[in-house]
Amino acid sequence: MRIVIAQINPTIGDFPGNQKKILDFAWKAKNEDQADLILFPELSLCGYPPGDLLEQDQFTGENIKALRSLMEFLPEDLATGLGYVKRSPRSGDKLLNAYGVIYGHEIIYEQFKITIPNHDYFDQGKYFESGYYPAGSNAPAGSGLNVFEYQGERIGIAINEDAWTDNYTGQKNRPAVNNPVKDLAGKNISILCVPAAVPFVTDTYQNRLQIASQISSEFKITVIHINMTGANDSLVFDGRSFATDPSGKCIVNAKAFEEDLVFADLPDQGKRSAAQTDSFDELEQALVLGIRDYMKKCGFKKTHLGLSGGIDSALVAYLAVRAAGPENVVCFNMPSRFSSKGSKDDSRELAGNLGCRYEVLPIESIYSACLSVLDDVFEKRPFDTAEENLQARIRGLLWMGYANKFNSMLLTAGNKSELAMGYCTLYGDTNGALAPIGDLFKTQVISLCKGINERSEKAAGKKIIPQAIIEKAPSAELRPNQTDQDSLPPYEVLDEILKLIIYENKSPPEIIKMGRDAELVRRIYRTMVRSEWKRRQTPQVLKVSVRPFGAGRNIPLARAIYEI
Repeated sequence: MRIVIAQINPTIGDFPGNQKKILDFAWKAKNEDQADLILFPELSLCGYPPGDLLEQDQFTGENIKALRSLMEFLPEDLATGLGYVKRSPRSGDKLLNAYGVIYGHEIIYEQFKITIPNHDYFDQGKYFESGYYPAGSNAPAGSGLNVFEYQGERIGIAINEDAWTDNYTGQKNRPAVNNPVKDLAGKNISILCVPAAVPFVTDTYQNRLQIASQISSEFKITVIHINMTGANDSLVFDGRSFATDPSGKCIVNAKAFEEDLVFADLPDQGKRSAAQTDSFDELEQALVLGIRDYMKKCGFKKTHLGLSGGIDSALVAYLAVRAAGPENVVCFNMPSRFSSKGSKDDSRELAGNLGCRYEVLPIESIYSACLSVLDDVFEKRPFDTAEENLQARIRGLLWMGYANKFNSMLLTAGNKSELAMGYCTLYGDTNGALAPIGDLFKTQVISLCKGINERSEKAAGKKIIPQAIIEKAPSAELRPNQTDQDSLPPYEVLDEILKLIIYENKSPPEIIKMGRDAELVRRIYRTMVRSEWKRRQTPQVLKVSVRPFGAGRNIPLARAIYEI
C-alpha cells in the first residue's frame, strides 16, 4: 500500500484556500504518485491553533461546509485523512478535535482527540472536550479508540498528544484512558498514524523521532507522523513529518519548514532520509518562516526596521531579507547626537551586503525640539532616562509613520535578555508588529550571527555581518559612552541565571544555593518581576523555546515579590 504524507501550511480560517490546498495535494498524490492513502495534519481544514474563533458558530459552520465540499470533490478511490472540528453531541457547547478518513465521497472512519492539552499556548480545554467516553455512555462514533481496516492493514489514529503518552514523554496529563498507543496496539494495528501540529522548539525533532522509533520497535508497527508546517502568529511549525518501520528505523522524512509530499510503499518503504541540520540552522529557518508567514497571512508584502549598528538589529535585518527578499526590506538608521560614526558606517555596510534599501533619518532636530518643549516641565533636572528614552520614542514615531504610509510591517529587534530585564523603551524600540528574536537570549543572538558569518564566508568568501558589529560592546547609544553593561550584568552571566528562572522555575534561594552571587540573583529577579508590565505591551515573539514571553506565560503584574 502506498501511503502519502501531505505536509501542508494552512491558514487559520481560510476554508476555501485550505480546501483547495487539500484538493491539490490529494489529486497530485493520486495522479502522479498512485497513492492509496493520503494523510494531512491535525486540524488541517481550519488551521491551527484557531483560538477563540472556535467560539464563533460561523467558524464551526464554515468548517463543516468545507468538509462536505471536500467529500464531494476528493478522488473517489483515494482514502484521505484530514483534521477538522465538529460540535460535540454530548455537551453541545464544546467541540471535538476530529480526524476523519474520506473514501468514496463519505467519511468511512472518524477519530476524536482524547488528550486535550492545557499548557503553554494551548488552552484547548476551553474549547474541546475529550473524545474519551466512559463505557456505557451514549458515545458517538469516533469516541474511544478505534481501528479501521484498509487494503489489508489495520490502522489506528492517535491525534498529536494522544501518541506522546507519559510512558514515552514523562507527561502526567493522561485522561481516563491510560495509554492510547498501548490500547491501539492491543487491537492488533499494523500502522499508527499520528496527525499533529507540533510547534518548533530548538532540538525537539530528534525527541519526536526517538519516541516514534521506540513505539515502532516495542509494538512492531509502522508509525507515520504527519506534522503541520508554516507559522501562525507566535508559533512556527517545522514539518519534518516522518515514518518509522517496525524495527524503529526512520524510512522517510519530509522537508523542514516547508510544504512537502512524501510517500512510503508498504512493506517496501524507504524513499527519502532525513537531511541533517545543526541547531542554529534550524533556528534560522524557523525565524525566517515565522516572519515570512506572518507577513503573508496578515497581508503585508513589505517590511522595515531600525538598523542601529548593533548585533540585534543586524540579525533581524538579515532574517527579514531572507524572509521577504531584499527588494521588500527597508532599513532606517536614525542617528542622534550620541550615535557613533562606527555604528552608522557598520549599518550602511550591512545594508549593502544584504542588498536592501537603506535610509538615514537624523533625529537631532526633532530631539532638540522635544527637549525645548519639555524644558520647563522637566524643571531643570539632570539628564537621565527620560531624555534617553525620548530618542527611542522619536525613532518609533518615524518607523510607525512609514508603516502607515506604505503598509509596511515594522519589525522590532529586542532579544529575550533585554525583554526579561525591561531593558527596552515602550513606544520606542519596542514598536512593531513582530519581535522575531524576542525568544533568543543575547548569547544565542551572538552565536547565531557568528554561524551566519561562518557559512557566508565559506560560501562567498565574505562575512555578511560586519565583524565590528559582532565584536563591539553592546550599547543603546542614548548617552555618551554608554554600554549595556552599565545597566546589566555581562550577558553570559545574565543569560544563565535567566534560563534557571524562566525554564526551570528556580527561585532566588535555589539559584543562590547553586553557587550564584546572592545580590546579583536578587537584583536580576527583582528587575525581571518589575518589568512584567512592559512585556505585556511589546509585540509578540516567535516561539522557539519551551517558555517564551507572551501568551503562554501568565504572571500577575501587580504583586509582592515574595521570592526575595
